[in-house]
Amino acid sequence: MNPSGMLDGAPVVLWRWRDGEPGAPARARAVLGYALSDLGYGGESVSDAVLAVSELVANAIEHAVGSYELWLHRTALDVICEVVDHDPRIPEIPPFAVGALFAPVEGDRGGGLETLCALLSERGWGLHIVHELTGGAWGFRRLLGAKAAWIALPLPASGEDWFGD
Repeated sequence: MNPSGMLDGAPVVLWRWRDGEPGAPARARAVLGYALSDLGYGGESVSDAVLAVSELVANAIEHAVGSYELWLHRTALDVICEVVDHDPRIPEIPPFAVGALFAPVEGDRGGGLETLCALLSERGWGLHIVHELTGGAWGFRRLLGAKAAWIALPLPASGEDWFGD
Protein backbone atom coordinates (compact mmCIF):
# COMPACT_ATOMS: atom_id res chain seq x y z
CA MET A 1 0.00 0.00 0.00
CA ASN A 2 1.24 3.46 -0.84
CA PRO A 3 0.49 5.82 2.08
CA SER A 4 0.82 8.86 -0.18
CA GLY A 5 -2.46 7.79 -1.77
CA MET A 6 -4.16 8.90 1.44
CA LEU A 7 -2.90 12.50 1.38
CA ASP A 8 -6.08 13.98 -0.05
CA GLY A 9 -8.39 12.11 2.34
CA ALA A 10 -9.82 9.90 -0.42
CA PRO A 11 -10.21 6.30 0.70
CA VAL A 12 -7.72 3.68 -0.40
CA VAL A 13 -9.36 0.31 -0.98
CA LEU A 14 -7.24 -2.26 0.83
CA TRP A 15 -9.27 -5.31 -0.14
CA ARG A 16 -12.52 -6.40 -1.82
CA TRP A 17 -14.37 -9.65 -1.23
CA ARG A 18 -17.70 -11.30 -2.01
CA ASP A 19 -20.31 -13.28 -0.09
CA GLY A 20 -19.12 -16.74 0.81
CA GLU A 21 -15.42 -16.01 0.38
CA PRO A 22 -13.62 -18.28 2.86
CA GLY A 23 -11.38 -16.74 5.50
CA ALA A 24 -12.55 -13.15 4.99
CA PRO A 25 -12.02 -11.98 8.60
CA ALA A 26 -8.51 -13.52 8.69
CA ARG A 27 -7.59 -11.91 5.37
CA ALA A 28 -8.93 -8.54 6.55
CA ARG A 29 -6.82 -8.81 9.72
CA ALA A 30 -3.68 -9.55 7.69
CA VAL A 31 -4.24 -6.78 5.14
CA LEU A 32 -5.08 -4.15 7.77
CA GLY A 33 -2.21 -5.16 10.04
CA TYR A 34 0.26 -4.81 7.19
CA ALA A 35 -1.19 -1.43 6.10
CA LEU A 36 -1.15 0.02 9.62
CA SER A 37 2.41 -1.16 10.22
CA ASP A 38 3.35 0.42 6.89
CA LEU A 39 1.85 3.70 8.14
CA GLY A 40 3.92 3.74 11.33
CA TYR A 41 1.49 2.17 13.77
CA GLY A 42 2.75 -0.55 16.07
CA GLY A 43 2.04 -2.72 19.07
CA GLU A 44 -1.29 -2.61 20.82
CA SER A 45 -2.80 0.03 18.52
CA VAL A 46 -2.41 -2.36 15.57
CA SER A 47 -3.69 -5.41 17.43
CA ASP A 48 -6.70 -3.52 18.82
CA ALA A 49 -7.58 -2.05 15.41
CA VAL A 50 -7.16 -5.40 13.68
CA LEU A 51 -9.40 -7.15 16.21
CA ALA A 52 -12.07 -4.41 16.04
CA VAL A 53 -12.11 -4.45 12.23
CA SER A 54 -12.22 -8.25 12.21
CA GLU A 55 -15.42 -8.00 14.25
CA LEU A 56 -16.88 -5.42 11.82
CA VAL A 57 -16.00 -7.70 8.89
CA ALA A 58 -17.68 -10.67 10.59
CA ASN A 59 -20.77 -8.54 11.28
CA ALA A 60 -20.95 -7.37 7.67
CA ILE A 61 -20.69 -10.94 6.40
CA GLU A 62 -23.35 -12.19 8.80
CA HIS A 63 -25.86 -9.34 8.67
CA ALA A 64 -25.42 -7.53 5.34
CA VAL A 65 -25.05 -8.28 1.66
CA GLY A 66 -21.85 -8.12 -0.36
CA SER A 67 -19.78 -7.32 -2.10
CA TYR A 68 -17.60 -5.81 0.62
CA GLU A 69 -14.61 -3.50 0.80
CA LEU A 70 -12.03 -2.56 3.41
CA TRP A 71 -11.10 1.14 3.11
CA LEU A 72 -8.44 3.28 4.77
CA HIS A 73 -8.29 7.08 4.62
CA ARG A 74 -6.90 10.01 6.50
CA THR A 75 -8.57 12.99 8.13
CA ALA A 76 -6.79 15.91 9.78
CA LEU A 77 -6.52 14.01 13.08
CA ASP A 78 -7.12 10.34 12.36
CA VAL A 79 -6.74 7.41 10.06
CA ILE A 80 -10.17 5.92 9.44
CA CYS A 81 -10.67 2.26 8.61
CA GLU A 82 -14.04 1.35 7.12
CA VAL A 83 -15.79 -1.89 6.29
CA VAL A 84 -18.28 -1.19 3.50
CA ASP A 85 -21.22 -3.45 2.66
CA HIS A 86 -24.27 -3.07 0.42
CA ASP A 87 -26.98 -2.96 3.05
CA PRO A 88 -27.82 0.69 3.74
CA ARG A 89 -29.57 -0.07 7.04
CA ILE A 90 -27.66 1.13 10.11
CA PRO A 91 -27.90 -1.46 12.90
CA GLU A 92 -29.35 -0.58 16.26
CA ILE A 93 -26.48 0.27 18.59
CA PRO A 94 -26.85 -1.45 21.96
CA PRO A 95 -26.34 0.56 25.16
CA PHE A 96 -22.83 0.24 26.54
CA ALA A 97 -21.95 -0.22 30.19
CA VAL A 98 -19.95 2.56 31.81
CA GLY A 99 -17.51 0.21 33.53
CA ALA A 100 -15.19 -2.41 32.16
CA LEU A 101 -16.85 -4.73 29.67
CA PHE A 102 -16.07 -7.99 31.44
CA ALA A 103 -15.45 -6.80 34.99
CA PRO A 104 -16.20 -9.54 37.52
CA VAL A 105 -19.36 -9.15 39.55
CA GLU A 106 -18.50 -9.61 43.23
CA GLY A 107 -21.41 -11.95 43.96
CA ASP A 108 -20.87 -14.05 40.82
CA ARG A 109 -17.23 -15.07 41.17
CA GLY A 110 -16.37 -18.59 40.22
CA GLY A 111 -18.53 -20.85 38.16
CA GLY A 112 -15.63 -22.63 36.53
CA LEU A 113 -15.32 -23.76 32.94
CA GLU A 114 -19.06 -24.15 32.35
CA THR A 115 -19.73 -20.52 33.24
CA LEU A 116 -16.84 -19.32 31.07
CA CYS A 117 -18.03 -21.38 28.09
CA ALA A 118 -21.58 -20.08 28.52
CA LEU A 119 -20.32 -16.47 28.50
CA LEU A 120 -18.14 -17.03 25.43
CA SER A 121 -20.97 -18.72 23.53
CA GLU A 122 -23.28 -15.74 23.97
CA ARG A 123 -23.84 -13.69 20.86
CA GLY A 124 -24.17 -9.94 20.61
CA TRP A 125 -20.92 -8.85 22.26
CA GLY A 126 -19.19 -7.79 19.04
CA LEU A 127 -20.03 -4.09 19.04
CA HIS A 128 -19.28 -3.91 22.76
CA ILE A 129 -15.84 -5.29 22.02
CA VAL A 130 -15.35 -2.81 19.16
CA HIS A 131 -16.38 -0.01 21.52
CA GLU A 132 -13.85 -1.08 24.15
CA LEU A 133 -10.99 -1.61 21.67
CA THR A 134 -11.49 1.79 20.02
CA GLY A 135 -12.25 3.82 23.13
CA GLY A 136 -15.60 4.72 21.55
CA ALA A 137 -14.05 6.00 18.29
CA TRP A 138 -16.24 4.01 15.92
CA GLY A 139 -19.62 4.13 14.26
CA PHE A 140 -21.60 3.77 11.06
CA ARG A 141 -22.28 6.10 8.16
CA ARG A 142 -24.63 5.85 5.23
CA LEU A 143 -23.36 5.71 1.69
CA LEU A 144 -25.35 5.61 -1.53
CA GLY A 145 -26.98 2.16 -1.42
CA ALA A 146 -24.51 1.00 1.20
CA LYS A 147 -23.09 1.70 4.64
CA ALA A 148 -19.68 1.83 6.24
CA ALA A 149 -18.78 0.68 9.73
CA TRP A 150 -15.70 2.65 10.80
CA ILE A 151 -13.06 2.94 13.47
CA ALA A 152 -10.74 5.90 13.97
CA LEU A 153 -7.08 5.72 14.98
CA PRO A 154 -5.20 8.86 16.03
CA LEU A 155 -2.32 9.60 13.67
CA PRO A 156 0.82 7.78 14.81
CA ALA A 157 3.61 9.87 16.30
CA SER A 158 5.93 8.55 13.60
CA GLY A 159 3.37 9.32 10.87
CA GLU A 160 4.72 12.74 9.86
CA ASP A 161 7.11 11.27 7.30
CA TRP A 162 4.56 8.80 5.91
CA PHE A 163 1.89 11.41 5.39
CA GLY A 164 4.10 14.19 4.10
CA ASP A 165 3.43 16.61 6.97
